[in-house]
Amino acid sequence: MDAVHDSGPLDNAQVRRIRNDFPVLGQQMSGRDLVYLDSGATSQNPVSVMESEQEFYERRNAAVHRGAHSLATDATEAFEDARSTVAKFVGANDDELIWTSNATSGLNLLAYSFSNASTGDLGAGAARFALGPGDEVVVTEMEHHANLIPWQELCRRTGAALKYIPIDDDGALRLEEAAALIGPRTRVLAFTHASNVLGAINPVPVLVAMAREVGALVVLDACQSAPHLPLDVKALDVDFAVFSGHKMLAPTGIGAVYGRSELLNAMPPFLTGGSMITTVTMERAQYLDAPARFEAGTQPVSQAVALAAAVNYLDETGMDRIHAWEASLGQRLVAGLAAIDGVRVLGPKAGVERTGLAAFDVAGVHAHDVGQYLDAAGIAVRVGHHCAQPLHRRLGLSASTRASTYLYNTTDDVDALLEAVAQIRPYFRVDAGTHAGTGK
Repeated sequence: MDAVHDSGPLDNAQVRRIRNDFPVLGQQMSGRDLVYLDSGATSQNPVSVMESEQEFYERRNAAVHRGAHSLATDATEAFEDARSTVAKFVGANDDELIWTSNATSGLNLLAYSFSNASTGDLGAGAARFALGPGDEVVVTEMEHHANLIPWQELCRRTGAALKYIPIDDDGALRLEEAAALIGPRTRVLAFTHASNVLGAINPVPVLVAMAREVGALVVLDACQSAPHLPLDVKALDVDFAVFSGHKMLAPTGIGAVYGRSELLNAMPPFLTGGSMITTVTMERAQYLDAPARFEAGTQPVSQAVALAAAVNYLDETGMDRIHAWEASLGQRLVAGLAAIDGVRVLGPKAGVERTGLAAFDVAGVHAHDVGQYLDAAGIAVRVGHHCAQPLHRRLGLSASTRASTYLYNTTDDVDALLEAVAQIRPYFRVDAGTHAGTGK
């Protein structure tokens, strides 16, 4: 990993050296050199991450927290060392990080735990999480389905009401309406740190302050922030946060929930079984403190070890450097796309802070056709509603095309996309009078 030891801002030359750590990027697709612009969905893995998981299976594979033999001790040490590494990466304490299979699993864990707190006698501490008729959960109009549907279902089960903060035409949250929505009945405020469609970075301190005024719990979806910008959950003052490993250089099947330790230890468990109990009789069970109480059964041990290796890679490269590089790529994307006739870019305009992704609509051409055209040019992008149907509906679209960058993308990748997008409407012989975003 020669490039990660360079100092100063990332540039194309350093990024090209970084790309050597990612074997998948060296292949061809459709007879063209692969231009991978779909890291917002799933990032690629460096060799060091793949080797870390293989090394675990070759030398340390055993059940964790269960065996008295040396191999089990080694496996447990690797597992908990990984927790410590990832917790430090997001500014958390070791006992405040719960392993999950992904962020969706983590959000469901929280919602179901709150639901369990609403159904019976689980102790005075659990009452803080109980919801019922008259209570409210507030989300935003830009949420990924993973941070919307679990709260919809929680409200359905408990009788609480779901409210949402609307966006304006540029995709920014209407903060004056947020201030009106978040009130004495608000029990939970759940929102994304950075939109997976708009690229917008939400004002976390402003929203947290609104929640604190009314005593609401704050849940942060950090899926599009943890991989791309420095993240400190303590400094942000959120109560819970979730993120997925597969978006940050790690394998699939691993994610994490951060929660304040005093909250996690008061919350009822979601999944129950082995490894999360102290005493069990035929009538009742008593549960361990967090994080064990939320980690029933056999855990994704090798994936956790690989996520720690991914975090080390990101740390060595420098999150500040990664964020700055991707921000510049994002601005290049937005400015270039906006300059193409018939293309509508979703989210903040050029010059406004955003992450290194851009979703767009090509007038008169369905997003799936756009994606197939780009694939034929060797360019991998995401098409569809990106698990954000309400957001697309608000913007008058059923689908869009999304290009998302990461630390291994160059300006050449962005320019290749822009050159290809400029050829799409002529290729499909779209009428020059067709307006972006309207289809007519």
